Amino acid sequence: GTGSTGQLAGTSNVLYAMRLGLTPLGTMAHEYLQACQALGPRLRDSQVFGFESWAKEYRGDLGIALSDVYGMSAFLRDFDLYFCKLFDGARHDSGDPFQWGERMLAHYAKNRVDPKTKTLIFSDALTIPRTIALYQQFKARCHLAFGIGTNLTNDLGYEPLQIVIKMVRCNGQPVAKLSDTPSKNMCDDEKYMAYLRQVFDVPSSTGLPVR
Repeated sequence: GTGSTGQLAGTSNVLYAMRLGLTPLGTMAHEYLQACQALGPRLRDSQVFGFESWAKEYRGDLGIALSDVYGMSAFLRDFDLYFCKLFDGARHDSGDPFQWGERMLAHYAKNRVDPKTKTLIFSDALTIPRTIALYQQFKARCHLAFGIGTNLTNDLGYEPLQIVIKMVRCNGQPVAKLSDTPSKNMCDDEKYMAYLRQVFDVPSSTGLPVR
């Protein structure tokens, strides 16, 4: 939108949504796709299983796919023509957002899907200047949305606390996140992390020791 209306789409904080009458918004959590490693079929198919189960459950609602549980390259390998058409768009949460956006638009075009019909959501450590820069690069090429979190309430120069919770086990089985930002990798089982890298063809040189 323009002017004083149409700028704030909603909030992912359900308490504020209730108190302030805002629209509750969000995408699938990392923990959801991580849990699919333990609850789905064979490990290599866990990301596809997660996307298919999500679409079956929400029937067209909440149609944004999370792209960084196994890294962007592994995401694109699984996000085929079917998912390109089925989901409304994708969410960036690690790695270079400008490169990510260009890769997503190229992937849609490669799969004969008009990028202008899809939404890219950016949510990784956004600041107002970076949001403006992303908007300038991708405006008119696709729909855009931005999830500005920490910086919206802490922009006074103080280093924010990193309070992130990720799943490391499900049903007694190790699970992990392989991020395009190595410091965001999460796992407490080094052998499982190495196996996950092998299964999803993620080079070990991109990551840091498990934690």
